[in-house]
Amino acid sequence: MTANPVGLARILAALTLVGLPLRTQILMIGPMVGALQADLGMTHAVAGLLGSIPVLCMGILAPLGPVLAGSIGPRLGAALCVTLVGGFGIARAVMPDSGSVLLATIGIGAGMAFVGPILPRVVRARAPGHPAAGTGAYVAGLIIGGSVAAAVVVPLADGFGGWRPAFAAISATAAVSLVAWLILVPADPERRAKPSLPRLPWRRKSAWLLGLVFASQSTLFYGAITWLASAYVEQGWTVGQAAGLIALFNGVGLLASLSIPLLADRFGTRRSQMTTAAILAAVGSLGVVLSAGAPPGSPVALGAAALLGIGIGAFFPLVLTLPVDVARDPAEAASITALMLLVGYLLSSVAPVALGLVRDVTGDFATVLWILVALAVAMVPLALSIGSGRHRAEAA
Repeated sequence: MTANPVGLARILAALTLVGLPLRTQILMIGPMVGALQADLGMTHAVAGLLGSIPVLCMGILAPLGPVLAGSIGPRLGAALCVTLVGGFGIARAVMPDSGSVLLATIGIGAGMAFVGPILPRVVRARAPGHPAAGTGAYVAGLIIGGSVAAAVVVPLADGFGGWRPAFAAISATAAVSLVAWLILVPADPERRAKPSLPRLPWRRKSAWLLGLVFASQSTLFYGAITWLASAYVEQGWTVGQAAGLIALFNGVGLLASLSIPLLADRFGTRRSQMTTAAILAAVGSLGVVLSAGAPPGSPVALGAAALLGIGIGAFFPLVLTLPVDVARDPAEAASITALMLLVGYLLSSVAPVALGLVRDVTGDFATVLWILVALAVAMVPLALSIGSGRHRAEAA
């Protein structure tokens, strides 16, 4: 347990650094999806699997995260997850065809899935008095890493001669996060447990509600991050300009994710905070539709993408904080998070493929963008369904 300011700062830094490589593998797909399609002969629907597979893994395999943490400890468990993400990321960059690329993506998704319930457990154990700050730290890492990857993948591909060396270079940076995590986080004090599946709170209504709330945000995010750049390229933007818009989308999301946790434990309720974020996302997604066809670099298009990013960026750390609010101890925080991720990611994993299929059927991204609006609007009533106070533990 971390009580002193220096120890807390060290844990927050570790959580930020370990989060850096955990979303790069998804977020760098959007700007380069056209290059992958051309190289591997993928349709839009098949290319959507590059976004859907990790999300599906994060749902199906999330319950195994507590098993890993219980058997080797959260510290080494998180380290193994980073190794899987970086290692399979490098492997994917050298795979020769679409089938092997998709298989390597499963390995990436496994690492992302296992770590999902582990990091809330670390927050609950190492920073119990600062749940929003601890959650915000690793969320900031997720978004910083993803934003940087989205911003640099196109220049790297141009400089190194294609998507493969660019993907390999970005994947290799996971080694830095791995070393930093092992140095900053002390050895786990808890005794190792016999590996076993967690007892998920299947009968706990609040855990299912959290899954639905998480699914609403996750579906919008992964749908947008996979296809938004392609939608703008279809409207005449260059790949670099569209990648810059995605970097802006993630960058403002980062600012929201950094600032919200600093205030979330002091002001308002989770319901009011999340409802406000959902409304911003809905307005931003509508702006994206209304600015379709705007010239490259249009302030309206950039503003709409930024507003969408702010809404999603604010919503994300808040919903991840809810299991910590509910839980009575670190193990319960991990089990509630596992069920939330299982439900949320299973529902949202269909978005990249389904939206790609809609693009294949309709011939353009107009319908896809309106679907994103509908997803954003659906976040509002789900946010309103959160209790008027901060979530408190209820009987399982």
